[in-house]
Amino acid sequence: MAALAAFPQAVRLDGLDVSGLPRLHAVLNGSTALLLMAGYGAIRSGRRTLHRSIMITCFVLSCLFLVSYVTYHSQAPQSHFGGTGWIRPIYLFILITHISMAPIVVPLVLLTLSRALRGDLVKHRRLAKWTLPVWMYVAVTGVLVYLMMAPYYPA
Repeated sequence: MAALAAFPQAVRLDGLDVSGLPRLHAVLNGSTALLLMAGYGAIRSGRRTLHRSIMITCFVLSCLFLVSYVTYHSQAPQSHFGGTGWIRPIYLFILITHISMAPIVVPLVLLTLSRALRGDLVKHRRLAKWTLPVWMYVAVTGVLVYLMMAPYYPA
């Protein structure tokens, strides 16, 4: 991600239309948030197989998001939030906390998932108590950032 900030459009492919990707990102993030809630509900009700399937789906959606996000930001011109007044500090708070927590989600999810797949459920549960709220926050704020930025994306 730092490379994208330092070298925007370093791998630009002429003619690639990425204009619809921000909307896709919001759909992927929103779907992940809904599935995270469903996965939590499944495990709380003792439905381990359903929980496992849902959480693997969340992981796949997040991987698709990451590939799409990198593709978009390597191709699209940078967009800026144009809101003013009271909405601007709210947007900036959401954006800064989202950006700050997003890189934390990756290792948390990988560790939590690997512990579950190895069958180390004690460590999995202990880590999942931290992973779930961080992952949920990043997914939900990703949708909020999109909704607030949507009017400012290039057409």
